[in-house]
Amino acid sequence: MVAAVVGVVGLGLFSFNNLMPNSIKENVLGAPITIPTQYANLIKEATIRCPAISEELFAAQLHAESSFNPLAESPAGAQGIAQFMPYTWKHYGIDGDADGLADVWNPVDAIHSAARMNCINRKLVKGLDGPRLKHTFAAYNAGVGSVLEYGGIPPFPETQEYIKRIFTNSKNLTWATQ
Repeated sequence: MVAAVVGVVGLGLFSFNNLMPNSIKENVLGAPITIPTQYANLIKEATIRCPAISEELFAAQLHAESSFNPLAESPAGAQGIAQFMPYTWKHYGIDGDADGLADVWNPVDAIHSAARMNCINRKLVKGLDGPRLKHTFAAYNAGVGSVLEYGGIPPFPETQEYIKRIFTNSKNLTWATQ
């Protein structure tokens, strides 16, 4: 999974005690999803970076990436809650909590970086025919170069399933309350 660039917003304190949700849900299409309490407000705040992507779609994207697991690692080498590849993080990761360090394992940094990357990708796919929002998510997953090369969503089963998962699961979210 290809990840994104990120912007920064001062968020106050974020505790690393209890990074893991009480239960990591399987990434099952259409299954009910509860956004963990420790990420609900953070996701809502990060979507300010890219208002064209709703809170629900962004939360479903993070669920598709890692099931809200900030310690997730993919076989391809993607890291953290937003599944950034090391090269991508090196170039686009930001310090979302203003602690002086852009850390892929820090959910604040990674979530703000993913939201910003969505907006960057959205601008880069603007000229393509078809559903710009789906092209934006395809760019996050497969890389903007692939989306531009194919003139839209690449014919990769993983990317096509990723987009389907985001749009389907965005309708099955419950926001945990504090």
